Amino acid sequence: MPLNLIKGEYRITHSEPDGDSVHFYANDPDAFHTLNLAAHMNSGGGVQLRLDAIDALETHYTPRVRGSFLQHQPLGLAHAAGERLLELIGFTDTTRKGEMITGSTPDATPGYILTRFADKYGRPVSLAYAGDRDDDDLSPVRVDVKLLKKSVNYQLVGAGLVYPTYYSKLYPDLRRALTTAVSHARAARSGVWEGDLTTAGAKLETMTDLTDGAVIMPKLFRRLVDYFALNAGSMSLDAFPGFLAARDDRVLVLSEGHMTGFDTVVAVADQTVRLDHPPEDLVFIEK
Repeated sequence: MPLNLIKGEYRITHSEPDGDSVHFYANDPDAFHTLNLAAHMNSGGGVQLRLDAIDALETHYTPRVRGSFLQHQPLGLAHAAGERLLELIGFTDTTRKGEMITGSTPDATPGYILTRFADKYGRPVSLAYAGDRDDDDLSPVRVDVKLLKKSVNYQLVGAGLVYPTYYSKLYPDLRRALTTAVSHARAARSGVWEGDLTTAGAKLETMTDLTDGAVIMPKLFRRLVDYFALNAGSMSLDAFPGFLAARDDRVLVLSEGHMTGFDTVVAVADQTVRLDHPPEDLVFIEK
């Protein structure tokens, strides 16, 4: 699987990194333009990465409804993923004001990413690494399972600190390796898997049940938060399947070999919501 190598450094001061996203500054200021990647760069030349194949519990999610408030998932696990990500890329200490990092040790750390496209928000979808690599900057690198296992992405999955969330541009051999790591972490009840309710079902009678109690796949959490934000305080899940159908998130169910909508793999009974399939059995289609 060839991806483009971009060398640079991670900087986190005055940003809000979480367990699947961090700011990266390429050594070559024209790197993303040269590689025809539609990345959104800040005034300092940095981009916000989206770490491929993983999804961490939300620390500060804003619903899509105007006037909505920031929401989060259980913060102990959410922060554990973010802290581990920063450790893996070389930061030894941070100071914060809320979710905002106000200082770090060191100020920046060297690293590189392997990527081939940016998502609709301008975030390069990447495998992230600490340190340096001998290959020339901006050169194609074939990613095999051995190289995948050195990535921050894989190490977070292996520790059970993030959920697998696959999209169709991820190559099958890498997806299978990640799924094996998920299986091991789940068996060990590591991280999120100790209290995961994604397929067992989360009973949601108050927003606190969702934000502080339920450990579920973040994509399902985000859809629930968007839905509740429309409901003027009502916690009824009666219209949630229809809301999901209208969103039309397309997904391939690997075990059944067919394409469907996300709404068809989400089950609602009274005030309990769950997935009919584990997260690693789903491959979402990029919009």
